[in-house]
Amino acid sequence: MIKFSHVATIAAGCFLAFPLSAEEGIDDSTVRFAQVAALEGPAEALGQGMRQGIQAAFEEVNRAGGVHGRQLQLENMDDGYEPSRSIEEVNAVIASNDYLALIGPVGTPTTKATQPLATEANMPMIGPFTGAGFLRDPALTNVINMRATYDAETAAWIDHLVDDLGLTNIAILYQDDGFGRVGLAGVTKALEARGMTLSAQGTYTRNTVAVKSALLEIRKSEPEAIVMVGAYKPLAEFVKLSRKLKMDPTFVTISFVGSKALAEELGPDGEGVIISQVVPQPWDSSIPVVAEYQAALAAVDAAAEPGFVSLEGYLTGRLAIEALRVSGQDLTRAGYLAALSQLGTVDFGGVTLSYGPGDNQGSDAVFLTRIGADGSFEPVGPSS
Repeated sequence: MIKFSHVATIAAGCFLAFPLSAEEGIDDSTVRFAQVAALEGPAEALGQGMRQGIQAAFEEVNRAGGVHGRQLQLENMDDGYEPSRSIEEVNAVIASNDYLALIGPVGTPTTKATQPLATEANMPMIGPFTGAGFLRDPALTNVINMRATYDAETAAWIDHLVDDLGLTNIAILYQDDGFGRVGLAGVTKALEARGMTLSAQGTYTRNTVAVKSALLEIRKSEPEAIVMVGAYKPLAEFVKLSRKLKMDPTFVTISFVGSKALAEELGPDGEGVIISQVVPQPWDSSIPVVAEYQAALAAVDAAAEPGFVSLEGYLTGRLAIEALRVSGQDLTRAGYLAALSQLGTVDFGGVTLSYGPGDNQGSDAVFLTRIGADGSFEPVGPSS
């Protein structure tokens, strides 16, 4: 078992040691959170980006004295984006009783495996990095989502490709697991609403870059656009192979891909690839919460570059902090769960999250972006 640990306890430049035991992750001076996510392997940029953003939010509040006098600590466990490893790590977190909540897990197949464990243990699960619909079930009172659904993202793709650009020949590449099939279902639904169907489908196996067979199958349909549901390394391989074969469709992919990581993997082959986002441009300091994120990120690591994943992590950290404030001084896990369910509308300054009875998803926002020639990201308009 590989374990990554970073303890977000910086206050006045000093680290505070973990207590020998802290019931439910709480003692008089600290409160502990656990992140179980991909920190190594083909999806590592996603877990690391979420960790970096959560850590930035936690250390920001720690420098200001913490929440109700408690410093926030974050411990990270690597699951390699594999459900079996995620189950092992989450079971260990629950059994230890050393953490208040799980925060920032990454991926549909991993959360599909671990959400039932957390729900049975009444362990809060905050801000999963996935738009899977099952996590929006009103019965899951221990889960609180920050981001929009994959259905919303895929609907935005088809709105743009069909309604704005007038394309009709659309194919799909998807990861052959629960994540990929959620994306497939969303695309299929959006096309069916227009009396259309996919022209071709191709799949690849999670945690591999074996995409050539899928590419050769999809190429037969000569698609005008290929929508892609997967992680950044295999999707980058797919796009690069397509360019080599002189295929030049419009490529569109999902926020989970990790935009910055994808752009870096693609290099010059990335120009024109469209990516849907669920948070604003992380470089737009005219948005108050983005400016705060940039400052918090720089305080953690002066060399860190803003990105969509770490901004989502930062907003997730801010969400966890807001619930701590609502919980009050006499913090318990049960009280924290109650606070999460009673947040209502949370305005972070340019990003507003709204929760209510039977609604555990804060944001419905989706933004389309395009990778530029220099690897930057530009907004996509209706006629783009």
